[in-house]
Amino acid sequence: MAMKKPEPSKSVSTSPNPNASTKVWFFSLLLTLQYGAQPLISKRFTSREVIVTSSVLTCEVIKVICALVLLAKDGSLRKLFKEWTLIGSLTASGLPAAIYALQNSLLQISYKNLDSLTFSMLNQTKLFFTAFFTYIILRQKQSVQQIGALFLLIIAAVLLSVGEGSSKASSSDNPDEILFYGIVPVLVASVLSGLASSLCQWASQVKKHTSYLMTVEMSIIGSICLLASASKSPDGLAIRQHGFFHGWTPLTLIPVVLNAVGGILVGLVTSYAGGVRKGFVIVSALLVTALLQFLFDGKPPSPYCLVALPLVVTSISIYQKYPYRVKKKQL
Repeated sequence: MAMKKPEPSKSVSTSPNPNASTKVWFFSLLLTLQYGAQPLISKRFTSREVIVTSSVLTCEVIKVICALVLLAKDGSLRKLFKEWTLIGSLTASGLPAAIYALQNSLLQISYKNLDSLTFSMLNQTKLFFTAFFTYIILRQKQSVQQIGALFLLIIAAVLLSVGEGSSKASSSDNPDEILFYGIVPVLVASVLSGLASSLCQWASQVKKHTSYLMTVEMSIIGSICLLASASKSPDGLAIRQHGFFHGWTPLTLIPVVLNAVGGILVGLVTSYAGGVRKGFVIVSALLVTALLQFLFDGKPPSPYCLVALPLVVTSISIYQKYPYRVKKKQL
């Protein structure tokens, strides 16, 4: 009888929590809508006159406020404040914060020069770079199916990049502008996202930082880096000449706040459900982007998008469905 006692206790501990399951679905739904609508809303409500640095800095401030409110709500703010050290913060969050600050600036540039669906699909290449840097930094291996899925994703990204450039060449838009201010920035941002995600995972495992605390630290450090670089950048000159909120309207706050809330939701979905559910969110968000672009812009996806979209959806689904498993040695 003594040998059978651990079994019931184990089954109870692994049973799903109804409250946690409800939170997972709620946060997943919100993140799907945010992720899918963000490119379209940013392009619609952010004019070309808006200075990129001003929107990024405002977004980071809103992230800090949201994270501090959530930390205070769960009662861990005072404890974290007492245990916090500057060295520990810089070690865990310094480099990822600087990388994310640059990434956000590149994404803001790309938003304005690509259609919403193209941006969302190219942005999925960050999954490949995340897997690459995760292996380099954490030695986390990929299954055969995952490697195949990543190659599918690369094919879709190349197809979409070439197709987007050629299809825009016959229109009034400058194809070089589409390439260098739309496609290139989002692909570079994907590389940076993969590196920063791997560094954040390392900080979470080694330094035991919570997602809210890392959000606060990275937002503050990233903002400092961005302000330092803005002193000699074109954005810094534009802010000094025209003011911080040049080109802003009340509607400009919508994509900025939405982007900040999305950053919080990513941490919540990951903490409650892990990477598998986040993968399904990304797939659903691609479909949301395509639907919203058709409904609000009246523009159906291009033939290149129609070919690349199933490749992207299939690759991400396979990657999340077939994780790497260590084979047991047979005696």
